[in-house]
Amino acid sequence: MSDITRILASMGDRDRKEVMERLVPLLYDELRALARAHLARERSDHTLQATALVHEAYVRMLGGSHPPWNDRSHFFRAAAEAMRRVLIEHARRRGRVKRGGGRARVELREAHLVDDQDLDRLLALDDAIRRLDEQDPRAADVVRLRYFAGLSVADTARALDLSERTVKRDWTLARAWLYEALRDADG
Repeated sequence: MSDITRILASMGDRDRKEVMERLVPLLYDELRALARAHLARERSDHTLQATALVHEAYVRMLGGSHPPWNDRSHFFRAAAEAMRRVLIEHARRRGRVKRGGGRARVELREAHLVDDQDLDRLLALDDAIRRLDEQDPRAADVVRLRYFAGLSVADTARALDLSERTVKRDWTLARAWLYEALRDADG
């Protein structure tokens, strides 16, 4: 049993903050690498840095009434979701300041679902992922880990305890589903 699994297994008996204080030093470099990978795909003048994204996700994971994490993959899904929410809220705040502008159609591609420059598209993507989660939670998890956490197919497969082939299939289907959902949102 790994240190991470042992810490997560003891979570039921401990305060969430104590568990996070033990987990984060073990996973901090990995979380920062995920945040850096995601932010590398964002616009060059993005105001969030990888460290800030990890810290914001950490604060979110401490708060609320989230259930204990069962294992490493559950923890990383929670971290990816927390990072996604931070980035969406950042986009919403930015959108309040800067509305309108020249909107350009953004094609759905593997490494780049939407351009952070187009805030309405980013918010539409967030809404579409929530709807996908209702229909196919596993595919939605694949999208969160691949797009928001920046994981590779292999890393996503390990995090979700799936085969790489299943991750590739879910990723392909989810992208097609999201493409249609975003096209419908464009009206």
